[in-house]
Amino acid sequence: MVNYAHLIPIFPFLAFTVNILFGRKLKKLSALISILASACAFLFSLLTLLGYLNGRGSYTFLNWFQWKGFSLDFGVLIDPLSCTMLLVVTFVGTLIQIYSIGYMHDDPRFSRFFAYISLFTASMLGLVLADNLLLLFIFWEGVGVCSYLLISFWFERESAANAGMKAFITTRIGDIGLLIGILILFSATHTFNFSALQGASGNYTLFTIAAFLIFSGAVGKSAQFPLHVWLPDAMEGPTPVSALIHAATMVAAGVYLVGRTFWLFSSHPLALNWVAYIGAITALFAASIATVNNDIKRILAYSTISQLGFMMMGLGMGGYSAGIFHLVTHAFFKALLFLCAGSVIHAVHTQDIQKMGGLFSKLKVTGATFIIASLAIAGIPPFAGFWSKDEILSEALRAGHPVLFSIGIVTSLLTAFYMFRLIFLVLLGKARSKLSAHESPRVMTIPLSILALCAITIGLIGSPFMHYAFQNFIHPEVESLKPDYLVMLVSTLVALLGIGIAYSFYILNNKILPVALRAKFAPFYRVVYNKYYVDEIYDAVFIKPCIALAKLSSKFDSGIIDGAVNGTARVTVLVSRVKSWFDLRIIDGVVNLTAKIVNVFSRSLRLAQTGRVQSYLLVGFLGLVIIILIKFMGGI
Repeated sequence: MVNYAHLIPIFPFLAFTVNILFGRKLKKLSALISILASACAFLFSLLTLLGYLNGRGSYTFLNWFQWKGFSLDFGVLIDPLSCTMLLVVTFVGTLIQIYSIGYMHDDPRFSRFFAYISLFTASMLGLVLADNLLLLFIFWEGVGVCSYLLISFWFERESAANAGMKAFITTRIGDIGLLIGILILFSATHTFNFSALQGASGNYTLFTIAAFLIFSGAVGKSAQFPLHVWLPDAMEGPTPVSALIHAATMVAAGVYLVGRTFWLFSSHPLALNWVAYIGAITALFAASIATVNNDIKRILAYSTISQLGFMMMGLGMGGYSAGIFHLVTHAFFKALLFLCAGSVIHAVHTQDIQKMGGLFSKLKVTGATFIIASLAIAGIPPFAGFWSKDEILSEALRAGHPVLFSIGIVTSLLTAFYMFRLIFLVLLGKARSKLSAHESPRVMTIPLSILALCAITIGLIGSPFMHYAFQNFIHPEVESLKPDYLVMLVSTLVALLGIGIAYSFYILNNKILPVALRAKFAPFYRVVYNKYYVDEIYDAVFIKPCIALAKLSSKFDSGIIDGAVNGTARVTVLVSRVKSWFDLRIIDGVVNLTAKIVNVFSRSLRLAQTGRVQSYLLVGFLGLVIIILIKFMGGI
């Protein structure tokens, strides 16, 4: 079945085609078409994995063109990484689409939403399967376009339209670097194919530069510092879109790219360290912002940025299997977190957690699954996040990175704190406003329950209990992995400490934020609350100067254009006058002179027209005589 792996993206693409063309007639059936397509893609992904385990792998399905000995072939790359991502994207994506039936049921653009979701899924699946950098880049841009369409789905809201544009432009900055990096590798190796590139050699400095540039693409897509600013604003899109972007598609693409080109980074330590430290900075930076934010979806957005930084940190320390393992577990509990948030928003029609409280009794399924997802991301055993987070922290010590280990520990503390700050303010405690809440329909709660089960169990595949089965599948190690019980203990205690601090702040004191603590650290709180003023800095350094330059250019262009127009107008008037004189004096003069000459001749000839027949006969006779005389004289 591996030989049919290239059909996996075709299913959702066909669903997109049908829904975008006939969605208005299909109406609610458009959801069924998208879900069936995603389910078929999941089935084929599962068969692809089984085929790979039976020894069948990558293959080429299309020769695009050949030129002077160079051949560009398109094929699919079947290996542990692609098989893993295929299953995650299709499984999580299918559950999100089922959930969307309930969440988007009264939206007037219902069918268009499912069309965009299908195209988004198809682009991500194509990216995962691509066996060369050029094909990957094509689908990479497809993912970017789909994110724009979905983030700005409610484009009638100015904030949504701006958010879509911000995401598109910000990620394009990273994509330019990615494209240049791809071209550098191609110029050095004359191939785009991953297998050929992995065995290629070239100028060390040039390859290092290429690695930095390729990572810039990952920085944009996975919202790493300093290109993280688009992701919180992306919450303007529908919540299922947020879940898909944050769990299984767009932001996962950046981590996947680093994993796919890991051979390049691992052979160039400077670039690999850059990945680790950018990831660490992002993880700590975003986690601190999440601790003071009051929008339920934006808290989860900053949580995603932080967790992606955690994955990058793991990859950058050389922990390939640890970083990818956390990518997998994160997909399940982050999708669950966003869908739970959507269920809460669907129930209370607000995203401000300061207005919530005491919702657990009214939203029992949502509340229970929300708590499970929070325990998973906080790293409490035996939930999924504990095993993958522990692997990254253990890798930091094994690789000799005590600073990164410390950053990881602090990030874990903050993660546990802000997630249970969210739980305590939303689900527990006293209600802070009158909200009429009700549990979501089963079409929404069933996906929550399935994802909650995954958030509990999926981490076990990479635990010591299963002899690190996932790590041995994704990247067989030279030495067998051994559990680091000290790291497990420390990370668990840190997570419990974060939960305990949140409990003391928001349950025992029953305050949104202790006033005394806030006053004591007012300057730092203000900086963190304003997201370290990164958006304001970008606005002052880049956006306003660009706008001012555009206005100046517009005025300059206007002056030149107006001058040109006025000059042209003067020339036109002069030419018009010359043309008028020429027409009147020359053209009309010649015509009038000809008319006068004809008139003179016609007056003379008119005298011979007497109207008498005998006169005409006389003239004719005289003419005949003249002709005869001339003949006899030998003239003709």
